[in-house]
Amino acid sequence: MKAINGSLRASRVAVAGAAAASAVLVLSSPAFAHVTVQPEGQAAKGGYAVVDFKVPNERDNASTTKLEVNLPADHPLASVMPQPIDGWTVQITKSKLDKPLTMHGEQIDEAVTKITWTATGKGIEPGYFQKFPLSLGPLPEDADQLVFKALQTYSNKETVRWIELQKDGQEEPENPAPVLELASAASSGHHGSAAEDASATSPGKDTTAEGSSGGSDTTARVLGVVGIVVGAAGVAYGVLAGRRRVTGA
Repeated sequence: MKAINGSLRASRVAVAGAAAASAVLVLSSPAFAHVTVQPEGQAAKGGYAVVDFKVPNERDNASTTKLEVNLPADHPLASVMPQPIDGWTVQITKSKLDKPLTMHGEQIDEAVTKITWTATGKGIEPGYFQKFPLSLGPLPEDADQLVFKALQTYSNKETVRWIELQKDGQEEPENPAPVLELASAASSGHHGSAAEDASATSPGKDTTAEGSSGGSDTTARVLGVVGIVVGAAGVAYGVLAGRRRVTGA
């Protein structure tokens, strides 16, 4: 009887461990499934930067075939240049500005308001992600961040609207808009001219490593690994404990 009771307790521990691992994975997976934007290096106020829009495929039975990124209307950017991507076409949409911008001594009365990438082939298939680079600038000096609302369209015609804004003191929304954090010019060492910054951050630079996907990705993966380890340890403990008690009986 003692052996049976011990085996049951060990089984409960194993089940609890496995459940904890599953819970961690379920909770952590959405954290790295969002459309996000990250700079290659730093995005300094007043300067230029190359930023990557990282788009993961969240579906098991459809591919991502289109991405629309709306640029912030409250801080229009005078220079926006996409990097060519194999298997995708790009469309640049411009609009008239209520207040013209000044760039290199010239008045600019229109700016890019939307970039649309459309797949010419299979797109982003299940289990994969794609980065869409843009060269942007000059970045505003009177803002700490820029919000880019994005629409992700799948091959089954489903569209996910990544447009929700994070509110202070509240949990992250289900479909948050990509947010680019801006560094101060002093902390980033930004002292050159706008032209120099544009040259230094040419969109020809190719980065495919996932390391720039942000702290939230890393944290989510760490939590997922911890959950798996906890679940595996629970299962192993249950099996070993059951065997010892059966042998002892």
